[in-house]
Amino acid sequence: MSESLFPRRQTRVIKIGQVEIGGGSPIVVQSMTKTRTALVEPTVRQIRRLERAGCQLVRLAVPEMADALAIMEIKKKIKLPLIADIHFDPRLAMASIEAGADGLRINPGTFGSKSKLKEVVELSKERKIPIRIGVNSGSLEKDLKAKYGGVTAEAMVESALREIKLLEDLDFYEIKISLKASDIQRTLEAYRLLAGRVDYPFHAGITEAGTLFKGSLKSAAGLSLLIREGLADTIRVSLTAPPEKEIEVANLILQDLGLKKAGINFISCPGCGRSQVDIQRLAAQIEKRISTLKAHLSVAVMGCPVNGPGEAKEADLGVAGGQGTGVIFKKGKVVRKVPVDKIVEELVKEIFILASEEEKKNKKRRDK
Repeated sequence: MSESLFPRRQTRVIKIGQVEIGGGSPIVVQSMTKTRTALVEPTVRQIRRLERAGCQLVRLAVPEMADALAIMEIKKKIKLPLIADIHFDPRLAMASIEAGADGLRINPGTFGSKSKLKEVVELSKERKIPIRIGVNSGSLEKDLKAKYGGVTAEAMVESALREIKLLEDLDFYEIKISLKASDIQRTLEAYRLLAGRVDYPFHAGITEAGTLFKGSLKSAAGLSLLIREGLADTIRVSLTAPPEKEIEVANLILQDLGLKKAGINFISCPGCGRSQVDIQRLAAQIEKRISTLKAHLSVAVMGCPVNGPGEAKEADLGVAGGQGTGVIFKKGKVVRKVPVDKIVEELVKEIFILASEEEKKNKKRRDK
């Protein structure tokens, strides 16, 4: 499967650090730290965990001047581009840019003074800093709620167009836009409506999606629809969970849509009355043991002889459970039979060997 199955809307390209967004570039995965930004070391540790999980952009909350100034120290210790998230205070935007932020997330209309907004825009132009306009259903302007009888998709789009005009009037076009609600229907409709009005790239997600389990499901459903319609250039999964979990879920969504190779593609059957091994326990143990691997391998754990051998053969590595045994397959060929109590150990061993072989091949290709 390729991105051609999910045609993207044509947009202009912006760059945050060295990361390209829009214009058909691969969908970029990002998250936001959940530490106080002024606390440099905890923030750096969290960013490093995000990077290991596969994050490409990191957003930082900047509610106070100490947070803006901390960006300079944070930048010295990490590699990922940083976006400063600012509300109401243009001084924090200026300080964040001076400290080395690679991007801003603001709503220009909240800055009050047009002259102060102009200062921020001029410095952003000078430093080549893109700006994200972030419209959120929870903070929509009162006049728009009154005009539309509530927080509707149309109201969110008018809010975005209002903010966009403030930047365009200052001859600024390095913009990306988000239109987020906590429900899928309004979010999707808002992006659809705005897509025909502007050519700026979209940052997509279902805001405040919820806890790890329910929020992951809601995000997967919403983002799949947005991606299917070409309405996502960069994404965030918003979870009440550690931020690295947001990255894991986002990468799995892209992987399952065939848009990204993000590590192990883990396949396991649900189990039924034909299962001849404890498939739930087996799958959970194997998945946990290989969770840190970044190799692009398909691993299948199947519980019975009906569909199991076929599925396991199609994977790079797999096991099909039998009565008291497991048959391990490698790239379609039987490796060996093992006792049921040795399945986890033996399959995991084979997975790590194959992952190492794949990494050596990839390194040779990179070195050529």
